[in-house]
Amino acid sequence: MDLAIIGLARSGKASFFNAVTRGRAQVGAFSAQTEPNIGVAHVPDPRVDALARLYTPKKTTYAEVRWVDYPGGGFGPEGPGARFVAEIAGLDALVHVVRAFADEAVPHPLGTVDPARDIESLDLELTFADLALIERRLGRIDAELRSVKAAERARLDADRALLVRLQGELEAGRAVRAVALDDAARKQLATYQFVTRLPVLLVVNIDEDQLAAAAAIEAEYAARCGGPGVAVAALCAKLEAELALLDAADAAEFRRDLGLPPESPLDRAIRAAYALLGLHSFLTAGEDECRAWPVRRGATAPEAAGRIHSDLERGFIRAEVAAWDELVTAGSIPELKKRGRLRTEGKGYVVQDGDVLNILFNL
Repeated sequence: MDLAIIGLARSGKASFFNAVTRGRAQVGAFSAQTEPNIGVAHVPDPRVDALARLYTPKKTTYAEVRWVDYPGGGFGPEGPGARFVAEIAGLDALVHVVRAFADEAVPHPLGTVDPARDIESLDLELTFADLALIERRLGRIDAELRSVKAAERARLDADRALLVRLQGELEAGRAVRAVALDDAARKQLATYQFVTRLPVLLVVNIDEDQLAAAAAIEAEYAARCGGPGVAVAALCAKLEAELALLDAADAAEFRRDLGLPPESPLDRAIRAAYALLGLHSFLTAGEDECRAWPVRRGATAPEAAGRIHSDLERGFIRAEVAAWDELVTAGSIPELKKRGRLRTEGKGYVVQDGDVLNILFNL
């Protein structure tokens, strides 16, 4: 899962990147970042922790997120981020860090702090990037239609109709992700890398003195900017970056001292991004490894088996399925089976979040 961190200059993107990756990217008003910062972080999962306590495995593996922090600034034709737009469009989701904190030492590049303005500004630049892509593609289609054979005309006409429709939606202020499309149109859309088709996690970067109001701020921006494929998280990236350098116990004590909830808002933000992509996790557990495996919601047992290894999908016979919490309570698979809570499922079984799977296969 690859996420693009974007935002205007001095929004706190680098601090957010450092917080989620425990990185040490350069931060500050005069950061000279010209290339993306790249880091990997696991998706917090207490179910994996519980299984690891049960099995004490040699290895514990969480689902991973790859975070790519792009240079701040504009993504329009003249902006420093313009050369990254095509790359960003090929990732899985956007994480838009918007500044809601005041800091005289780090003046806002536009003079005043106005999150709503900044959100609209960046959304417009991404919209213009998609409109430019459509304009280029329509030009090529129109040229091809003048000489194309009849057998190819229907496909080009369908592509043109879809692009013209999306052009109208974008000009009306609607992102591609918010446009209702049928299966055929979605299949067509997959051939184009529109940046506004990506789901968005909006991170409202607040001051420490706003932490008590974080939930209300999240609700405000969810009401203002929410919609299909959009989630909102409010947090103080600077504080979270500092806490990320502490071990878990010290960070938890620090949160208690500040009167903050024990769960990090970063953990919630990461899970929100995971959910935006329509993913959840099934689990495998044993003495060798306890692991979370990301899989699309609605995936069948053979598809889940294929996430582990292609041979398991090709030779799939059936899956033994346990609910993770029931397995932890029972203490072992034999005890769970004795209680009648270990199920056997076939190829049509739709994997549920938190299922512990043991795949039986034969090649």
